[in-house]
Amino acid sequence: MPWQSPAETITVAVDANGADLGPAEVAAGAALAAERGVRVLLFGPAAEIGPMPDGVEVVDAPVSIAKAADPAAAARSTRDASIVRAAAAVASGEADALVAGGSTGTALAAGLFNIKRARGIHRPALALPLPIPGQPVTLLDVGANVEVRPEHLVQFAYMGAALSQVVLGVERPRVALLSNGEEPTRGTAEVVEAHARLATAAGLNFVGNVEGHRLLDGTADVVVADGFSGNVALKVLEGTSQRTLKEIKAIAMRSLRAKAGGFLLRPSLYGFRAEIDPELQGGAYLLGLRRLGVVPHGRFTRDGIARAILLAARGTEGDVVGKTRDALEAAGALRSAPVAAGPPDPPPAAEPAGSVPGSP
Repeated sequence: MPWQSPAETITVAVDANGADLGPAEVAAGAALAAERGVRVLLFGPAAEIGPMPDGVEVVDAPVSIAKAADPAAAARSTRDASIVRAAAAVASGEADALVAGGSTGTALAAGLFNIKRARGIHRPALALPLPIPGQPVTLLDVGANVEVRPEHLVQFAYMGAALSQVVLGVERPRVALLSNGEEPTRGTAEVVEAHARLATAAGLNFVGNVEGHRLLDGTADVVVADGFSGNVALKVLEGTSQRTLKEIKAIAMRSLRAKAGGFLLRPSLYGFRAEIDPELQGGAYLLGLRRLGVVPHGRFTRDGIARAILLAARGTEGDVVGKTRDALEAAGALRSAPVAAGPPDPPPAAEPAGSVPGSP
């Protein structure tokens, strides 16, 4: 785990329902995180979870809305659902951050209705650190907002920069806009206007537009997009990575000479695969709420769940939420009037948004 135990005890509320491997696997991840000094409130079916070690408190919440067709309606009407109760615990101050695997839509809706948007934030965004060896790139939004306005993209830029700085340790993150050309006039009207605003934004290291083929070449530490474009880019990267690894394996099995070469390369290839394992990143960060949320992919094992909990605690200890607000306030980029809590508008672009390149 890439994080030492916190200076103070941080409590993370975790939804045990919705993950592909079931509540018991999530509980095992919670136990691993507790060993590193994070206190966990685990909301799920107590009968399936069983006894847990010190540091993990199980709250019996067997009702799941992870598969609900309308996440916003389900989160509003099903108050006893595990994800709703976990979000409510964060809202009340009983927990400091939220971790919810499986359904991005229900996590977003429960967060909006309970934790609520941070004051001055237009919309929450999902930010995902892509597992690029030696050069992590944070991409946002990767699925929370299909359509955006220029002021949303500006706020996403500050959110991503704060996350990159606090969680990934990038001292002065370079921020770029995803577009179809590097020139300031390329892209949609919203991207062009956002470029003009970011070019003069205070306290932000804006480096201009970046095209899709340069997304991973180290041009920027943070890449900003609307949720539709970001999610499409993410899935293309994921598919390309999976296909490439599959072809490498097939080539290594075509002849005796290839097999011998593959045998010699095996340790390096296994190391590379481990570096791009999406579980290393802990999932997507739900930014823009009054408290931090992390949405791990539903297929994560206990190791990925534990990493999600640890990184939620790390982001809380580093005050990602507060630092984002301070940067936005200094730049005059906060909305002038508080935003009332409500369902995501527009609804999430795709589910799940937590898949990343290099998935095994």
